[in-house]
Amino acid sequence: MKTIDLWPASDGRDFWGYGSAKPNPHWPGDARVAVSFVVNFEEGGEYAVSDGDDRNEAVHEVEHRVVGLPDPGLDSHFEYGTRAGWWRIADVLGRHDVKATVSACGRAVERLPRLAQDANRRGHEIAAHGWRWESHAGMSEDDERQRIAWTVAAIAKATGVRPVGWHTRAPASSNTRRLLVEEGGFLYDSDAYNDDLPYTLAYGPRRHVVMPYAFDTNDMQFQTTNRFRGASDFADYVLEAFEWLYREGLQAPKMMSIGLHLRVIGRPGRIGALERILSTMRARDDVWIARRDEIARHWLARMTAPK
Repeated sequence: MKTIDLWPASDGRDFWGYGSAKPNPHWPGDARVAVSFVVNFEEGGEYAVSDGDDRNEAVHEVEHRVVGLPDPGLDSHFEYGTRAGWWRIADVLGRHDVKATVSACGRAVERLPRLAQDANRRGHEIAAHGWRWESHAGMSEDDERQRIAWTVAAIAKATGVRPVGWHTRAPASSNTRRLLVEEGGFLYDSDAYNDDLPYTLAYGPRRHVVMPYAFDTNDMQFQTTNRFRGASDFADYVLEAFEWLYREGLQAPKMMSIGLHLRVIGRPGRIGALERILSTMRARDDVWIARRDEIARHWLARMTAPK
């Protein structure tokens, strides 16, 4: 049986990856690109003094920040994502018959299980995005293990399906991936940004898929750096990346991740970007748009199958 493993260098980092010998994953339909749309459901998992936290979330659309006191304005920015944004995004995805991965914070699902249930009914994958919208850096191993368990339980209770994918609000801790493998139910994680293809890691007899994510083809750039001024900027950038991967994919098929957020792309001035992106991609016969769990399962089966 031929396997593909990327073992870290002696210092724990791998700068080489596949090098020039890119493996051919033979995506379904001989697709040149496997495209993963990730819809992040974080609303209700952010930090808010009004919820009893010691601080308010710092990443949002307004510049004024309230320190140490409830911020009703900021709270309402997040609420927009679930009250209005999700429905707009879900409608556009549905019109194009596209299934996405909804990367959901466990606490957000616990507070609004109806949204996770709606996404599940529409055929989207519900993956785990941590308990809170928080980094795991510096977290104790026991605390991190508990948060993973809480997240799995909340999603499974709401939808009847346990999550098999995980993504930490960066950065993860040095223990995160090992704890996910030890938990036993995770197929993949997206806590990497280092490739245009998945890769597998071996932990004893277990094989774990790493599905690299991307922050450049991500609507958070509307907020964090103002890189995208409007829908056309975002659509142009994403489609330029797609066209390049599509061209490369004739000889070496790749994977592309597109990150979306309910309160960001769900705004009426931005949602047109998603419409344009999907219209362009769906017009190609040799593009596979799939949930991350589907891509991970295909990768694991194809890249470890007997030759």
